[in-house]
Amino acid sequence: MPGTSRPPGDAHGLVSALMRRLAARGVAGDAGEVAAPAADSTDCAQGQTPSPPRLIDLCAVWDPGVFLPAAGWKRASGFARRRLNEAETLNSVQEAQLEQLETARPRRPGSRERGPELRMARQQPPPWVHTAFLLCLLSLSGAIEIPMDPSIQNELSQPPTITKQSVKDHIVDPRDNILIECEAKGNPAPSFHWTRNSRFFNIAKDPRVSMRRRSGTLVIDFRSGGRPEEYEGEYQCFARNKFGTALSNRIRLQVSKSPLWPKENLDPVVVQEGAPLTLQCNPPPGLPSPVIFWMSSSMEPITQDKRVSQGHNGDLYFSNVMLQDMQTDYSCNARFHFTHTIQQKNAFTLKVLTNNPYNDSSLRNHPDMYSARGVAERTPSFMYPQGTASSQMVLRGMDLVLECIASGVPTPDIAWYKKGGDLPSDKAKFENFNKALRITNVSEEDSGEYFCLASNKMGSIRHTISVRVKAAPYWLDEPKNLILAPGEDGRLVCRANGNPKPTVQWMVNGEPLQSAPPNPNREVAGDTIIFRDTQISSRAVYQCNTSNEHGYLLANAFVSVLDVPPRMLSPRNQLIRVILYNRTRLDCPFFGSPIPTLRWFKNGQGSNLDGGNYHVYENGSLEIKMIRKEDQGIYTCVATNILGKAENQVRLEVKDPTRIYRMPEDQVAKRGTTVQLECRVKHDPSLKLTVSWLKDDEPLYIGNRMKKEDDSLTIFGVAERDQGSYTCVASTELDQDLAKAHLTVLADQATPTNRLAALPKGRPDRPRDLELTDLAERSVRLTWIPGDDNNSPITDYVVQFEEDQFQPGVWHDHSKFPGSVNSAVLQLSPYVNYQFRVIAINEVGSSHPSLPSERYRTSGAPPESNPTDVKGEGTRKNNMEITWTPMNATSAFGPNLRYIVKWRRRETRETWNNVTVWGSRYVVGQTPVYVPYEIRVQAENDFGKGPEPDTVIGYSGEDYPRAAPTDVKIRVLNSTAISLQWNRVYPDTVQGQLREYRAYFWRESSLLKNLWVSQKRQQASFPGDRLRGVVSRLFPYSNYKLEMVVVNGRGDGPRSETKEFTTPEGVPSAPRRFRVRQPNLETINLEWDHPEHPNGILTGYILKYVPFNGTKLGKQIVENFSPNQTKFTMQRADPVSRYRFTLSARTQVGSGEAVTEESPAPPNEAYTNNQADIATQGWFIGLMCAIALLVLILLIVCFIKRSRGGKYPVREKKDVPLGPEDPKEEDGSFDYSDEDNKPLQGSQTSLDGTIKQQESDDSLVDYGEGGEGQFNEDGSFIGQYTVKKDKEETEGNESSEATSPVNAIYSLA
Repeated sequence: MPGTSRPPGDAHGLVSALMRRLAARGVAGDAGEVAAPAADSTDCAQGQTPSPPRLIDLCAVWDPGVFLPAAGWKRASGFARRRLNEAETLNSVQEAQLEQLETARPRRPGSRERGPELRMARQQPPPWVHTAFLLCLLSLSGAIEIPMDPSIQNELSQPPTITKQSVKDHIVDPRDNILIECEAKGNPAPSFHWTRNSRFFNIAKDPRVSMRRRSGTLVIDFRSGGRPEEYEGEYQCFARNKFGTALSNRIRLQVSKSPLWPKENLDPVVVQEGAPLTLQCNPPPGLPSPVIFWMSSSMEPITQDKRVSQGHNGDLYFSNVMLQDMQTDYSCNARFHFTHTIQQKNAFTLKVLTNNPYNDSSLRNHPDMYSARGVAERTPSFMYPQGTASSQMVLRGMDLVLECIASGVPTPDIAWYKKGGDLPSDKAKFENFNKALRITNVSEEDSGEYFCLASNKMGSIRHTISVRVKAAPYWLDEPKNLILAPGEDGRLVCRANGNPKPTVQWMVNGEPLQSAPPNPNREVAGDTIIFRDTQISSRAVYQCNTSNEHGYLLANAFVSVLDVPPRMLSPRNQLIRVILYNRTRLDCPFFGSPIPTLRWFKNGQGSNLDGGNYHVYENGSLEIKMIRKEDQGIYTCVATNILGKAENQVRLEVKDPTRIYRMPEDQVAKRGTTVQLECRVKHDPSLKLTVSWLKDDEPLYIGNRMKKEDDSLTIFGVAERDQGSYTCVASTELDQDLAKAHLTVLADQATPTNRLAALPKGRPDRPRDLELTDLAERSVRLTWIPGDDNNSPITDYVVQFEEDQFQPGVWHDHSKFPGSVNSAVLQLSPYVNYQFRVIAINEVGSSHPSLPSERYRTSGAPPESNPTDVKGEGTRKNNMEITWTPMNATSAFGPNLRYIVKWRRRETRETWNNVTVWGSRYVVGQTPVYVPYEIRVQAENDFGKGPEPDTVIGYSGEDYPRAAPTDVKIRVLNSTAISLQWNRVYPDTVQGQLREYRAYFWRESSLLKNLWVSQKRQQASFPGDRLRGVVSRLFPYSNYKLEMVVVNGRGDGPRSETKEFTTPEGVPSAPRRFRVRQPNLETINLEWDHPEHPNGILTGYILKYVPFNGTKLGKQIVENFSPNQTKFTMQRADPVSRYRFTLSARTQVGSGEAVTEESPAPPNEAYTNNQADIATQGWFIGLMCAIALLVLILLIVCFIKRSRGGKYPVREKKDVPLGPEDPKEEDGSFDYSDEDNKPLQGSQTSLDGTIKQQESDDSLVDYGEGGEGQFNEDGSFIGQYTVKKDKEETEGNESSEATSPVNAIYSLA
């Protein structure tokens, strides 16, 4: 009853009830502000959700039996006056208690005239309230964001903020005017002044210096003279208005310098061939540092390679000098950035002393160039850096460049390593022919020891570089602007890190905080400033300066206190029209300080809209998930804070959708006929309808042959160009609908015998006009109208559904039906708000989904199943996390789906613990380490509980094992493997599930002296509860150490006693760099390097080689060498054969892996091999014999023909050329004669038309046109077989019968 007081024991119940009421009605949850309590009360910090501008008041104050909203702290009487402005009022009991508090609390001295302050009663709160206050104090943060609306920005007062400034190290070009930028914003607009070298910089006294209008940017003009160097120094900009002062960074101004190279005469550099050489650049100090590159005096670039390269310091290094290096001179060039000039140093000239003065260019590519030129080979030595070790410091975020340049003959190779780990592959790259290692964006984990290894065939050396990573300050939490309402609390945090640890200095309005006027509402706690009970006078700009020896960071953050009643930011009385069944959002942007509470009402009704079909977002927007006719009306949004309220209205009109209910159909028409495509539309009469047509997806031009009406398109005199797809587009200003048909035009004589075969096939059109009938509790009938099949019959329909509770907007397959069906009964689950759509499928593909049907919600029922995949696993050593797969919408069966989680220790008779959970996990705390639990998870909704769940066994969290394996015994199996045996640990010491026993082992050293080994730890795992195992892949002839641990799900246990063992000798790896060279045809030189892994004491090398020539192999020869020998010269037995060499190293155990090489091929070996190989082939011998036989036969035939004579028959036809149809004579010979041919002298015409020879058989005279026939001294004919005409046609035709191989062949034919 009103006025009655609750007993203290019932305080918690009243608090819980009141908090539920406040959260539901928005009094606490939407108050939007938290004000600090009085000075003698417990402080209460502001709480807020992470997404402004809507906040939830998490902080409140305990008073006898009441958890009072923090909004009532600062304006108690104001709270009473404005209570009607809140959307809901407290009940009568709470109001009575609040009135008692208001009258009991005296006014604090100096408080604002807003009524008496509330003071806490003297009753002690329960202990949980202190915990709540502590959590609230830890959540201090800013509360308000100012919108970008210009009207708000221009009206609200705001301290200055630096928006643009020059870089800290500002280097300028001496040829240009100097510009130092500084721009800021604020309201009122800030004024600017500068300091130079920490002293006030009077701009008015210097005519060269001016400041841009409405800006703090300095301009120093040198057009009238002056030296830019006079203005070098450290500048800082101050932007000030009446609410505070903001500072820029300290800007160090420097003028770029590009000095000339000092004049010097350089004597020629005399160096012995093969010796190392460094040409120093020593560029003049520029600002910024110049870019160095080397060229000749004729501006030709110096070719750089592994032997000759430029170092990071600009010097040019020769690992060894060769005679060819004298062919050019060397000049160092420096390019300066700002002046774009290049300074060139006087060129160096080299004089190379050599034992072989002839610079034979062919030796440059010789496989052993140095020995060919008589240059002695040398082991590597470092040119840079000097010695065996050095150190380097680099700043975090910069690039680390490590460099090693070595001399030696042959030129050494450089390799890079990091001790105790691998190089960071994602950041490391090699430069300058592997002589430099660059690691980008260095971080602390990149510190450590790196070493470079320089090696050639004579040996190797290494240099260790110790890298230390320091760090200039970098932000962890940069202070942000803080905008509060009067009486609210907040904090500024300035947290940075660096190496060394940076110091933090706070300033306010550019002055140290220690010298600023005291402020009782401000408390400094190291890197945090806490503000309590802020007032308008608390406005200021705070600077945080964090610095160490490597740099500094400066940040400005203002504290602004705003007292603004609510106001709306959107136009008033907006009209929103939306299509039926669509989703829409009503926006209502607002602003106020304290942050207002926003509520929505419809048609002046008193109930707040949220839940069900409505959803209110944190920014105040109201979403209506599916528009219905009854949703039409006037919606009012009301924003309320303690200073007042503001409201706006939105009128929502619901329109019917635009639908094409009679679609155009596919048609086949003859040329010249008339076609009509129908398109009848149903739409909302209040909207303007526009019907347009597309042809082949392009706008259709309506010509003289076409007539467009409201419900059809008519085409007169159809032509071939009219063929295509026609789309009817019915649209309003809110929506549109489409329908497509295909027109096929046939020629006059063509008649389609099979229309489906003649027309192109496509995916079906989407089904339409979905309708729900036969509504039942667990089923519904869905009917639809099929779309056009596009010349391919529909084979299937897929029905999909969507529900709006668990996964709104996500469609799931429900069932599948044959293509001949367009109505089906769907089985449904309880309490699901179904919406259906249909997809048609043919052999081409799937259609677009149909438009969704109306929604249908089934009635609820208790769940018929429970969640699956129930597990119990510990995430910490003293808990157990119970998880399961949550049930979906079709298995929830009712509202408020929740889960009853039960658990108890296994094999005990203790009672079940239970809790109700709405999520998909629950954590059981304070559990013993790794004990089994029985777990049950049962589903429940508002209609009842699901069936009894199954019991699942889970385990609480694991802890690290407490014991290590004991009595570890090692037995060496061979040079690369050992056998381990140990005693198992007691089960209670595992403290979890025994995953494996694990052996950690590392190679301590090699038994060979001076052999560096990697001590990287390796591991071998033995899963399960085992007592023995084998560790393999060890290095022979090495000292190892080993430790054993037990591993469970949490990690490793303690390590066992360290065991040491030694692996025996093994066989060595293959010799390295096995090289075969052939300096001439008499000798072959072999060279090799020692094996990378000797695996013992080398006793020698075994060389086996065998000569071969093509596929023929000679006798194998075996040579044995001492362990120190790495060269061998062999005398060739013949200059043609090649040799195959196989080399292996051996220890006392035996020979190791072999490496095989072949001698180079002689210059003409390819031809020799082919000749030898072909000459021995059987097919080649047979071919040669056949050719010889044919030649012999041909010679015999020629001899016979010469003995008996041949003939050339003559045709008695004139001036007719010989054609392919010309007949042959009986003897098979062709007629080559002509009626105009003149007979040869010394011959007479026979009766059969042939010309018989009277004298020589091998002479032909006058057989060439235009001249006499030509004969050799032996009488053979060398003229042409041509025709010579006689002027007298009466003379007979005669020819000489000449014997020829051609005639002989024709005669044979």
